[in-house]
Amino acid sequence: MSWQKFTFDDTTGGPMAGVRVVDLSRLVAGNMASLQLADFGADVIKVEPLPTGDPLRAWKQSGTSTFWKVYGRNKRSIGVDFRKEGAIDLLRKLIATADVLIESFRPGTLEKMGLGPDVLHELAPGLVILRVSGFGQTGPYSSRPGFGTLVEGMSGFASRNGEEGGDPLLPPLALADMIAGIYGSNAVLMSLRAREATGRGQVVDLGLLDAMTSVLGPEALDFQLSQKPKPRLGNGSNQSSPRNVYQAKDGGYIALSASMQKTAERVFRCIGREDLIDHPDYCNNERRVARRGEVDRIVGDWIGARTTEDVLTVFDENGITAAPVYDMSDISSDPHFRDRGIYVALPDDELGSVSMHAPVPRLSATPGAFHRPAPSISEHAHQVLADTGMDAQEVADLMERGVVGRAPE
Repeated sequence: MSWQKFTFDDTTGGPMAGVRVVDLSRLVAGNMASLQLADFGADVIKVEPLPTGDPLRAWKQSGTSTFWKVYGRNKRSIGVDFRKEGAIDLLRKLIATADVLIESFRPGTLEKMGLGPDVLHELAPGLVILRVSGFGQTGPYSSRPGFGTLVEGMSGFASRNGEEGGDPLLPPLALADMIAGIYGSNAVLMSLRAREATGRGQVVDLGLLDAMTSVLGPEALDFQLSQKPKPRLGNGSNQSSPRNVYQAKDGGYIALSASMQKTAERVFRCIGREDLIDHPDYCNNERRVARRGEVDRIVGDWIGARTTEDVLTVFDENGITAAPVYDMSDISSDPHFRDRGIYVALPDDELGSVSMHAPVPRLSATPGAFHRPAPSISEHAHQVLADTGMDAQEVADLMERGVVGRAPE
């Protein structure tokens, strides 16, 4: 099955049309934030360090910069050599034309460059400055380099993730960065809304550690009440039972969540164990969670004696919240992903076409769109510099001196 085909159309607008974003960030979190804005029409200018560009370009699969193709879409690129004389003055001119600045330098770096928020707000009082860092702009760890992996470890996530009795487990993807990026775009929207009322911009202090901590549930309160860190439970849950991943007879896996009492009762009826509904050891969620292992064995034995299709058919007929565990080969053959356009195919000069996720979320009147493919380094340099008011000779001089990269032929 192939994905629905779309084309890039730079004439489409969006709810963020007219908002200009200068993105100095590197790698994932900042690019995720600016992607949300770009998908919905913002003019995002990626300022990339020469000669190699955003380090996200180096994250490759089979020799292709897959991360960049996805998270660089809908953006314009200008390459700048920050070490060259005149580079900081150029950045000031670019930022002066912007509504939003995104940066992910180590705290204090922007100030050392002479581009601290106080300076920038004198230059552009309405500027919204999104500062992305691992541990935030304040606190004892603020000066530390802050990659998502460190945050996923320190936030408590890795400690809670993993098999029961096993080692802590990090996610196989840039989870903390992605979460922070979504928070970042949301913060930009709130700040722009506030600017409508006050005329003033502000600084958004976005720490990956803060963002990651916020999605872990009531961990602090639970610890306050029990004075014990929660153990790792594998695919189990401290909140509901049955809830796990169970293997069927044919080797397939099924994710089941009975987080509501009525669902748990339906599960027990389906597997022929109505006696558990009123049993004092299993009659409510708290008691089932206390006997989570026993519940999982009962449910798992029933599922393990049947094929994946048979189990899902029975569960679907009885209104039980369960789904197969997919990998990308399963996803690529599932009609829901194609028909809804969760993944789409877009034209690509290098590969012919590229598969990637569609803009999220879906807006009925002003949806996200595909404006342009991920750019090559400095692809839009001439246009971006012209937007600042520079004439052709000034642009040529910057390129001749190597301050700005030349656009590819």
